[in-house]
Amino acid sequence: MCTSGSPWYAANGPAAMTQSELLLWLIDRLLTERNDRTDRAALPRHTEERWRLYRALVNTRPPAPVSAEYRAVEDAFLTERSHERGIVGLDAAERFGDDLLWQGDITLLAADAIVNAANAQMLGCFVPNHGCIDNAIHTQAGTGLRLACAAIMDAQGHEERTGDAKITPGFNLPARYVIHTVGPIVTGAAPTTQNRVDLASCYRASLGLAQDHNLESVAFCCISTGVSRFPQREAAEIAVATVRERRQAARAAGQAFPIAVFNVFTDGDRELYRELLAAPAR
Repeated sequence: MCTSGSPWYAANGPAAMTQSELLLWLIDRLLTERNDRTDRAALPRHTEERWRLYRALVNTRPPAPVSAEYRAVEDAFLTERSHERGIVGLDAAERFGDDLLWQGDITLLAADAIVNAANAQMLGCFVPNHGCIDNAIHTQAGTGLRLACAAIMDAQGHEERTGDAKITPGFNLPARYVIHTVGPIVTGAAPTTQNRVDLASCYRASLGLAQDHNLESVAFCCISTGVSRFPQREAAEIAVATVRERRQAARAAGQAFPIAVFNVFTDGDRELYRELLAAPAR
């Protein structure tokens, strides 16, 4: 494995390294940073196993600065990984009037911004290889995203309130920005009135940031569903209704309004959003 101290690296840099070499370089640096003396010859040999190791190391890494050298290698690796997996333009989405619907991995979507279902600490998911969208977004964006979130939270001085949102660059994502919003967690048998108000606030706050930054498109994940236990249908109804209400208000005020992309992962959610988006606005 080529190391940063070698004449080869100094002469060529990350542009001359293969994806496999870049990944091993990053793993080596992350292990070294931890003072982990694991025999590098014993590292996984298969690419997917190496990716899982890298992801676990990144997921559990605190928001500490990285060197410019590390950032260059990370940028090269993650950018190429997005291209290999297949960046998706908005023309791939289904159109329903002013709204779009797309099923797939939001980290591949080339919207101006994607919305992340964040937690109140706003630093990303620290559980190695966890399946949540927060984990996926932070992994693919790279270490810069956690550092940017940490700077925001340090300046703010308190946890993010449910229903609020913050915006950061997208770093190595195809999206230019990430909008982080904290959705409500349903603890009872059904959402409370406050849960519903907070979920609508997530969409309003995210759209407000998109307007403030003159963004032309913003892609929403299914905020607060899944482990947060907000019922899929009711969450989708709130999402669609809130976006439509905000669009109507913006047009009445003569303001520009971004294209809303509803991003889903399951077939069931796709059919649910198709039904709701095909229905006329109330």
